[in-house]
Amino acid sequence: MAFSGILPTLSLIQAEKQLTRALPKLARAAEQEDLVNAFKTHLEETQGQIERLDKLVESTPEVRIKRIKCLAMEGLIEEGQEVIDAIESGPVRDAGLIAAAQKVEHYEIATYGTLCALAEKLGYTKAKKLLGETLEEEKNTDNKLTLIAEQKVNAKAAA
Repeated sequence: MAFSGILPTLSLIQAEKQLTRALPKLARAAEQEDLVNAFKTHLEETQGQIERLDKLVESTPEVRIKRIKCLAMEGLIEEGQEVIDAIESGPVRDAGLIAAAQKVEHYEIATYGTLCALAEKLGYTKAKKLLGETLEEEKNTDNKLTLIAEQKVNAKAAA
């Protein structure tokens, strides 16, 4: 299996670009300050992740990425929009936004984890390094969202 054979189906760059359009909406819809900041911080990280993916494509000639809309990301982003549309501002909405954002993070963790393993197997050390940096950022964001939920949002949402 060629490395380039799996990347087109994952539409990574487009998925990340779709997320850069969604994160500001999530930040505006969130009430809890740490959650707002987490969304803003992840927007900056996501922009860096797009740059990393561009570097990967440039440095690995056998990797080609089709720039098509990522339907999985589109669906995950739509779930976040549904939370915004259905729940009034406050802790319950924040809990829903965290859940929607963590679904995105888990999708990204699965994607980047798979690609890191594949890059390692195929001997693409630079690609593995670049993908691994993004994988760690996605895991850190997921952990940050968990802490915000457990320490700040969930108890208020349950009240």
